[in-house]
Amino acid sequence: MHFILNVAKKHFILLYNKLIIMKLVIIPVDFSESSLNAAKYGVKILAASPETEILLYHVCDKPDSYDNRMESLEKLKEELLINKSANVTLLSETGDFITELEKLARHREADMIIMGITNRSALAQVFVGNNALKMAENKFCPVMIIPANAEYNEIKNVLLATDLKNTNSTTPSSPIKKILTAFNANLHIVNVNSEHYIALSETFAEERQKLADMFADFNPEFYFLRLYDVDEAIEQFARDKSIDLIITIQKEHSVMHKLFNAGHLKKLAYESTIPVIAVHE
Repeated sequence: MHFILNVAKKHFILLYNKLIIMKLVIIPVDFSESSLNAAKYGVKILAASPETEILLYHVCDKPDSYDNRMESLEKLKEELLINKSANVTLLSETGDFITELEKLARHREADMIIMGITNRSALAQVFVGNNALKMAENKFCPVMIIPANAEYNEIKNVLLATDLKNTNSTTPSSPIKKILTAFNANLHIVNVNSEHYIALSETFAEERQKLADMFADFNPEFYFLRLYDVDEAIEQFARDKSIDLIITIQKEHSVMHKLFNAGHLKKLAYESTIPVIAVHE
């Protein structure tokens, strides 16, 4: 009986690990400065996770450019893996970038997409920025946006922004746990709801406890921010607590949705130096 229980326990642990480990992360590369920066950043933060496949992905606009693009991807891979080891694979396809990337993420059941964003020029923001923002709106895969000024830091402290409303049904715990597990990070849960910035009501205290139970394995710490300016409050908190990554939950018709409207997301992505991950309820 003891042997059977041990086998069952090991089986459960393997199954649990499969559920919380990132299997595939896609990094789109168009060889722009912002995409190369995202590729470097992504490989560095995932180098310690050999079980995670890092797919450098390029979409060609012309079929006859395939061989040249694959050669460029091979060269980039070699450069990224100097003095480090990571599970990096390559893929180049022809078609519309957003369409092909969405199809790939769905077909391969990607755990995350990592994209760069630029703050160089208005024209560059239109092309590079719009693609990143469009992908951040997809509801099937979390998207990490790497600001142009982001410099690599080991991800030790992660900020999760929440409005503490209907947490069980609106918090996508599985992808968030995968992110926290991949980086072995400390979790800081920040409330961004203006209704109780002075004192917690009984209802919100219950919602906070639900989140505490949901992420108990990560020993979360809780904080509350005044909402006179959402992005300014988030940025200031991130600086004060040495936050290395911000996770926001995309909720329709809520305060959290405002974090990812055009104005707030652009400010976080273009002006911040901290990567932001968008996940959906």
